Amino acid sequence: MYVWLRLARMIATARSRGRYRLGEESRLSFRCLPTDVDTNLHLNNARYMMLADVGRIDIFARAGLIELARKRRWAPMMGGLQAVYVREIRLWKKFEVVSTLETWEDTQVIGRHRFVLEDGRTAAVVMTTAGVYDSANRRFVPVDEIVGMLGAPVRPRPPSEEERIFMASHAGMRRLAKGELAKGELAKGEVESEG
Repeated sequence: MYVWLRLARMIATARSRGRYRLGEESRLSFRCLPTDVDTNLHLNNARYMMLADVGRIDIFARAGLIELARKRRWAPMMGGLQAVYVREIRLWKKFEVVSTLETWEDTQVIGRHRFVLEDGRTAAVVMTTAGVYDSANRRFVPVDEIVGMLGAPVRPRPPSEEERIFMASHAGMRRLAKGELAKGELAKGEVESEG
């Protein structure tokens, strides 16, 4: 129930935040509730992912992607994520989820969701990869095509070194999940490039 109430609140307040433009931030405020915590009385790991979803849906809705996807019978889909936790979000504490679409390559969008404490410090960062699947044509839609349809005259910036490492790690994990890599095997140059 908690996720539906938070989604409903996000949808109800979307108009007041205006249309999302690529390069901007989505900022959503939350409070860590008793239903969000684990035995350490801080925000549990699963809630970070769920709240990152709410931030991503806010961007998709306010940018017009959800409406476009419905018309075309496309499906926005998560590809994967990586999370890092650096500070706790304790029970009853307020925090923000600051979500951005960082850049894209071909059919893959890189998103970032930063969990910000009241004092401005970062508690966690969740980096995601996503795409939009066109089931009628059995393909992922190139992001430039989607951006053009949304009327956004924006070009992607080159991925940062951290984003490239994330994308390479994600590609390796996909191959592992599909059974294309033996357990423990690394494709040349993927994690070795980390140093």
